[in-house]
Amino acid sequence: MRFGQMGVDFEERVNYERLRKDRLERARQKIKEYGLGAMLCFDFDNIRYITGTHVGEWCRNKMNRFTILPDGADPILYDPAAPAKRLVAPWIADRVRPAVGSMRGSIPPEVGNVEEVAREIEQVLVEYGVNKRPLGVDIMDVPLIRALESRGIEVVDGQQAMLDARIIKTKDEIELLKTAAAMADAAYAEIVRHIRPGIRENDLVAVANKVLYTLGSDLVECINVVSGPRSQPHPHVFSDRIVRPGELVFFDIMHSYNGYRTCYYRTFVCGKPTEAQEEAYAKAYEWLYNSIKAVKPGATTADIAKNWPTAQEIGLKDEKEAFLLQFGHGIGLSIWEKPVVSRLFSLDHPFTLQEGMVFALETYCPSADGKGGARIEEEVVVTSTGCEVITKYPCDELISCGLPGSKAYYWV
Repeated sequence: MRFGQMGVDFEERVNYERLRKDRLERARQKIKEYGLGAMLCFDFDNIRYITGTHVGEWCRNKMNRFTILPDGADPILYDPAAPAKRLVAPWIADRVRPAVGSMRGSIPPEVGNVEEVAREIEQVLVEYGVNKRPLGVDIMDVPLIRALESRGIEVVDGQQAMLDARIIKTKDEIELLKTAAAMADAAYAEIVRHIRPGIRENDLVAVANKVLYTLGSDLVECINVVSGPRSQPHPHVFSDRIVRPGELVFFDIMHSYNGYRTCYYRTFVCGKPTEAQEEAYAKAYEWLYNSIKAVKPGATTADIAKNWPTAQEIGLKDEKEAFLLQFGHGIGLSIWEKPVVSRLFSLDHPFTLQEGMVFALETYCPSADGKGGARIEEEVVVTSTGCEVITKYPCDELISCGLPGSKAYYWV
């Protein structure tokens, strides 16, 4: 993160007009490359990528808000807050229309809303002369697919086109991703001050939420807090469990700043760690940083994945069970973008890395004494010569919190 969060006149920080134009141009390029007549997006992240608009998380997954981007034209936005969008988003104000839809089927089918949406979509396609060409779609309700097909519209997969558009991040996107990571750095600084015997996992979730929203997060998607025996195996959810002395506690912070996400694990110990806990942490760190060293343009996801242990080495049956444990995934407007890295498929189906990609790499190691597991994750930007780690909270040693016990000791 090079600059501050505010808009100022004395530095060029994130240029949001440039951000919107660059993203839209990349989407247009992929529509042409994939031979689509238009792209129809219901996925909130794709809508934001194409239109530069947002309506709040309350509307996500309602399946009523969408955008159509015809080949060679500007996007049209269907939005439940259309009057407000015309005021606050002048770059698209003349192309905003109201959206109702079926609200995932909750509006009775006999009302005919699905057929009305299909009619409106067809009308746009006819207007721009692309109704006889494939319509790329990211996600959609089955009734709407059938309604479009009944009108002779060829519905095809548009997810790959949009993922390919989003895979290389612009200068402004990278700055937003760094800012989001910096906010998570701050959350970890506060978390280590609160880890102590008696605090609950959900209390620590609250600590992280307060820091992130205070700093300007627009969504805290998830704070995973996993402590003690709950961490072996990893349950991927927090609870109301009380943290006790000598226990490992690991966290995953997933939030967004201006839509751009983090996925960012750290592990701490409450008090003094056992030798087995320190060994597990050291292994997770070694696996992670060996994989980070493999990141550079022209390298592949196989070069990364081969640095990680097999599922059997960490006590699991197969790579499906270990899928989310030794793992990598693209980060941008969502935490599931290209490239994805896993021993499950990357060794046999390598994906080439390019400058401008941003992704997270994460490792996990259970302790041999059965007293917890260690989980560490870093986010990296692929540069011209290698990569830059943008998650900055220290992880080169296991930090002890809440009780005296190690040289890296925090106390409130």
